[in-house]
Amino acid sequence: MKRYLFILVLFVSFQTNASYILIPMDADGQKNHLKAYGITYWTLEKQQKVKWLLNYKGGSFLLPHFDEIVKECQIRGVSFEIISESKAASILLEISSPSKNMEAVVLEKAPKIAVYTPMGKQPWDDAVTMVLTYAEIPYEIVYDEEVLNDGLLLFDWLHLHHEDFTGQFGKFYRSYRSAAWYIEEKKNAETLAAKLGYSKVSESKRDVAKKIREYVIGGGFMFAMCSATDSFDIALSADGIDICEPMFDGDSSEPNYQSKIDFSKTFAFTDFILERSPNVYEFSSIDTSAKRNIPKETDYFTLMDFSAKWDPIPTMLCQNHTALVKGFMGQTTAFTREHVKSKVLVLGENKTNGEAKYIHGINGKGFFTFYGGHDPEDYTHRVGDPKTELDLHPTSPGYRLILNNVLFPAARKKKQKT
Repeated sequence: MKRYLFILVLFVSFQTNASYILIPMDADGQKNHLKAYGITYWTLEKQQKVKWLLNYKGGSFLLPHFDEIVKECQIRGVSFEIISESKAASILLEISSPSKNMEAVVLEKAPKIAVYTPMGKQPWDDAVTMVLTYAEIPYEIVYDEEVLNDGLLLFDWLHLHHEDFTGQFGKFYRSYRSAAWYIEEKKNAETLAAKLGYSKVSESKRDVAKKIREYVIGGGFMFAMCSATDSFDIALSADGIDICEPMFDGDSSEPNYQSKIDFSKTFAFTDFILERSPNVYEFSSIDTSAKRNIPKETDYFTLMDFSAKWDPIPTMLCQNHTALVKGFMGQTTAFTREHVKSKVLVLGENKTNGEAKYIHGINGKGFFTFYGGHDPEDYTHRVGDPKTELDLHPTSPGYRLILNNVLFPAARKKKQKT
């Protein structure tokens, strides 16, 4: 009842004030880009529509003017302007001009968010959970049991934590097989697989990957980073094929398994070569980590420029206050360009070596986005490193790309033109 009274008060207030809140998202106008997304999500939760002004001042947000939203901006440290109805109309008129590469996209509903991650993981173990927590955007945790029991149907957006869907326990065997945490995680994964009726972790993860594929095909939005990107596609391509060595699943891999890989089952990648050795910290030739020779000081990737009016989806996903974003490493740092399927859009690339850092595609009725690397503000994040303090990086362009994907489902009625 309180919620409906709050909405009624907001409506009456808006009718009398007839003004708007502009949240600028350019480099000079916004002091906390990340929390600005949280304000936008919070407004959508209050059943208020928001206009996302693509390519206008870094992808600004236009909100109805309510005192409650103003107070929330002030509390969270988000820069904003209160503008008149005529000023808002003038901005929208400018955006609508055919000569301007801009568009106003209506965000209608706060998407319900799920993060696929094992229980006990801390928010700083994963960039997405960390930035969701920082931006104060709520999410729920799901894992193998929920996925296999069709729990994803309750959610609009799914993020895959840094998972290994191949059943090789992250390829950490050489360096960490004697570490207590590795032994414990392997034991827990085997126990869960047995509980779910599987004799091998690789088999349970394969079926989880297939359920996630069904979720996307049915209309879901999926986002993945680092090893969850390539290991997901590898698991789909190796359906029914044993690619695991004895230390992972108790028996030998199939002879000549590379020749049996089915690339037609994957989302994004094709023609890749799997890494057979359990002692190599790598899944396949998809990842560029071992092939790149780029100093940290010059490691940047460039966001592509799309037509906001004709290609609103990739434009939304690339909204930022800079087109040049600092690179960062991970188990899967970036994607070998020739392994990216032709139907998949490259949203961000490293101009030095041509690797794809940030890609997006459609599968059935749904969408997926893959983002290489572990943490946009921790260049070489390693096991045991301290967590990133996002209070030190409130304007992070790399983290903004994650939050673009979080808001993307709110504009689900906006279809990409072909």
